[in-house]
Amino acid sequence: MARRLLRQGAVRRPGPGRPRRRPDRSVGDKGYSSRGFRADCRRRGIRQTIPRRSTEPRSGPFDRAIYRQRERVERLINRCKQYRSLATRYEKRGESYRAFWTIAMTMLWIKALL
Repeated sequence: MARRLLRQGAVRRPGPGRPRRRPDRSVGDKGYSSRGFRADCRRRGIRQTIPRRSTEPRSGPFDRAIYRQRERVERLINRCKQYRSLATRYEKRGESYRAFWTIAMTMLWIKALL
């Protein structure tokens, strides 16, 4: 699924214009560490930050600072899923689901301020 997502995904540009068809960087966990996925990213000119599995030979640099940013985003999403309707997606329409994500993020932000 990750290869298909990278092929069809669009990245919004700031300001007017069509979205780009290729992201600058792909960041993933060890589940995305395969030769095929890495080769596909290289072919398309996408830089990647994916840790190697223990069974893979080590080669190439690994940027821990970028990987830590990914972890922060993942923890935030997990914290938002404490709201049951986000975790199970009760809302049928995408607009309602997105609005509830905004409400949940705002509530977490307010909790962090207190």
